[in-house]
Amino acid sequence: MTHPVFTQRIAVLATMHHKEKAIAPILERELGLRVMVPEGLDTDAFGTFTRDRERPGTQVEAARLKAEKALELTGETLAIASEGVFAPHPSFPAIPCNRELVLLLDKTNQLEIVGQEFSLETNYSHTTVQDFQSALAFAEKVGFPEHGLVVMVSQSSKQPDEIFKGITSERQLLEAVMIALERSPNGTIHLETDMRALYNPTRMAVIEKATHDLVKKINCACPACATPGFELVERRPGLPCGLCGLPTPLTHIALYRCQRCEFTQEILFPDGLEVADPAQCNYCNP
Repeated sequence: MTHPVFTQRIAVLATMHHKEKAIAPILERELGLRVMVPEGLDTDAFGTFTRDRERPGTQVEAARLKAEKALELTGETLAIASEGVFAPHPSFPAIPCNRELVLLLDKTNQLEIVGQEFSLETNYSHTTVQDFQSALAFAEKVGFPEHGLVVMVSQSSKQPDEIFKGITSERQLLEAVMIALERSPNGTIHLETDMRALYNPTRMAVIEKATHDLVKKINCACPACATPGFELVERRPGLPCGLCGLPTPLTHIALYRCQRCEFTQEILFPDGLEVADPAQCNYCNP
């Protein structure tokens, strides 16, 4: 498949962590792009999971900065960038979750389109240990060695000689744990899963899903001007209860808007439901 706006254009992918393995095949197949990874781009400058470099701004802002830097380095006009976040689930704090964004920035057509995926499929975890056997037990729980680990002298470590990343073998783990224990002031060190894409196949799969969502949004064209990325900007509640007819918190109308001509369109019953289950009604089920 191809897309008339993007066919045969070069898209620079802002990554140093092999994200092209998840992103490039989809974009090249579905849009007809030619994906290129630029040399010399340090995406760690825009934040690290180990917190030794803080992320500038929001998740979308960080992805946009990566894309703009890739364009600056290459002189191209089309860039792709990805940014992930790992945090406790907003409703169930004991469950970790992963939100991935894949952003397309097109300077020629003044477009910014973002695909995303929110997933509970993640091995995101951390612990503190005082010996190698405890470290190895943690490793086995989080999918090691297929999934990499990070060893830190402490959770607040910022110096490179206190942070050991990309650990994918028992020997590497032993060496890092022993060195970190020697440098620890209290005999306790910090371990966490390495969430960089090249060391985390579970995360790479979520990035792939976010890329599919990006393609889906690109293929949603504005009815007025045919610009890609006719996107959902607002969900309005008020779906009527199937029993009493009163409005409920469920979505009644979805509002879509074009970022080029600003044409807007209201879609009734976007979730395929014309009435809500009374269990969702604040009157029938207070």
